[in-house]
Amino acid sequence: MNIKPITATMAICLTAAACGTADNEISYPVPTKKICEMAYTPQATRFEVWAPTADSVCVDLYRGDNLVDQFDMQPDDDGLWQAEAAGDRRGEYYAFRVKCDGKWLAPTAGIFARAVSINGDRGAIVDMRATDPDGWSDDRAPVQGDLSGIVIYEMHYRDMTAHSSAGCNHGGKYVDMAQSGTRSAEGLATGLDHLRELGVSHVHLLPTADFGSIDESIAGNDAYNWGYEPKNYNVPEGSYSTDAGNPEQRIREFKEMVAAMHAAGLRVVMDVVYNHTTDVQRCGFELTVPAYFYRMTPDGGFANGSGCGNETASEREMMRKFIVESLEYWVEEYHIDGFRFDLMAIHDIETMNLIRSRLSAIDPSILLYGEGWAASDPAYDAERLAFKRHTHRMPGIAAFSDDMRDALRGRLDCSAGGFVHGVEGNAEAVRFGIAGGIEHPGVSYREAAWAAEPTQHISYVTCHDDHCLRDRLEILSPEASEEELLRMDKLAQTAVFTSQGIPFIFCGEELYRSKQHVGNSYKSPDSVNAIDWGLKCRYAELYDYYRNLIAMRRAHPAFCLGSAEAVRRHLEFLPCENECVVAFRLKDIDSVDTARSIVVVLNGSRERVETAIPDATYTVVARDGRFLSGRTETQRMTAAVTEPVSATILVEK
Repeated sequence: MNIKPITATMAICLTAAACGTADNEISYPVPTKKICEMAYTPQATRFEVWAPTADSVCVDLYRGDNLVDQFDMQPDDDGLWQAEAAGDRRGEYYAFRVKCDGKWLAPTAGIFARAVSINGDRGAIVDMRATDPDGWSDDRAPVQGDLSGIVIYEMHYRDMTAHSSAGCNHGGKYVDMAQSGTRSAEGLATGLDHLRELGVSHVHLLPTADFGSIDESIAGNDAYNWGYEPKNYNVPEGSYSTDAGNPEQRIREFKEMVAAMHAAGLRVVMDVVYNHTTDVQRCGFELTVPAYFYRMTPDGGFANGSGCGNETASEREMMRKFIVESLEYWVEEYHIDGFRFDLMAIHDIETMNLIRSRLSAIDPSILLYGEGWAASDPAYDAERLAFKRHTHRMPGIAAFSDDMRDALRGRLDCSAGGFVHGVEGNAEAVRFGIAGGIEHPGVSYREAAWAAEPTQHISYVTCHDDHCLRDRLEILSPEASEEELLRMDKLAQTAVFTSQGIPFIFCGEELYRSKQHVGNSYKSPDSVNAIDWGLKCRYAELYDYYRNLIAMRRAHPAFCLGSAEAVRRHLEFLPCENECVVAFRLKDIDSVDTARSIVVVLNGSRERVETAIPDATYTVVARDGRFLSGRTETQRMTAAVTEPVSATILVEK
């Protein structure tokens, strides 16, 4: 996520009851049923909103900007207020107004809005079934086979489609990522066809729920933002639609994109940001139940573990219910196949485990992972929060491995390089990453192993945050030639794709993209962020290397054995005298793989190395920065020779 300082705002209506106890717990009656703030039929539309501390609540109805009706809502014992508007109201808009301690708060679309006006200030009355594209009821995610086939590709709509070389009709829209047949000027596949060609399994969409940083009312607005500023959690962002002012169209276009990705053999992961909101003045949380959904400081201000001015309180019953039901809604209504949690450590472990349980009841193959950290200390007991070190307490949920990331490519602050730069002291953390973050007899690491299973370890070197890989390599090795930089690039990703964790790559890394050395590019223009698809031709050899890495991993399930016990049984690290070399062997794997063993040597040093390996007949799969695709080299070996800054991969059939 991006970190941009925002001054914490005082609560609009902070009651004494809402100040909470020392452990930050607040209790109000919470409905057991799922809440549906707007339920449309041609005969009537029902409204409900949870506001247990309210004196009064009303709902205003609009046609365009004209107020046409107002209804006082009636309270129930569970904190819900309800009202009904007779007649066919489709196409109208609504806003709730809550009176708290004698003061009317600003109008809001609520917290469960499923369709909204332009810029999300009002809810929209829509027929959700009218938003379904043709064949939507038959849409299914591709079957997820062996875990070794999971490869996550993180993308931003504008990065992928806004550059003129992408060959897209609109640039930066849902429809562009649903479009087949897009080509660069050189005739090479872009967009959706590129993803299918590359061989990834999961497309990770940067935040797609309605966010507050881009003015959707400006025609042709090409403003850029990563989207970590959520406003309405259950509605697709309008700036990625061809008509942000049409509530049903933005929903339909997003669904069409999901269906197109499924048809292309891709599963869809959404980046979700339940840990904070764009601000507190414009979001339904504070405008319905002040000081409840956020953690507060002792002086009545907003806690700021997110670094964005506020942090939500997942431990509170209604916030937990909201997060779970919101995720279920995205799965059931939009056919989403996984979620990545921004600043996951702001959420409590109990909530995360409940999410896993509830989503597994719908589809056990739904992928869940997140950032095991916060921007600063959250205002809650750290031992109850989803920090990376507690990942072993959250079965079925993975965390990003900054251990492996920094060991491979250097420190986050660019103060020192890593393994691929030939910097000593990183090999042990690389071995930790190769083992998938679990306890392993061949790894003694400075931190305790935090993953109970290797599938809880997201292996990566870059994501949208910070510099892309090319820029980082150029910054840390300014004197290196392009050939040397490309060798470092390949070596880093070879470690990622031969690890026992789940591999993750950032869009365009396979094309050697650059963001002009801008690290925090969350609102930089397309001239910085958009991918130039001409790079696919210029760096075709690098692209082929990435594609072969993915194909190799899919061909050899031993690279993702799936359990800690299996990794400890089959993965052994080979002795290396050089401090910038990591070598390992996957042994006795013929029960799960077509191979008997696989040997991988990762050489980050600037010299050729010779590594002793078990005497056997091996096929050379890759060496010196190249895959030997289409030709076979098989020979008996007792040692593997690996060139500087490269990897050797051998398979014993």
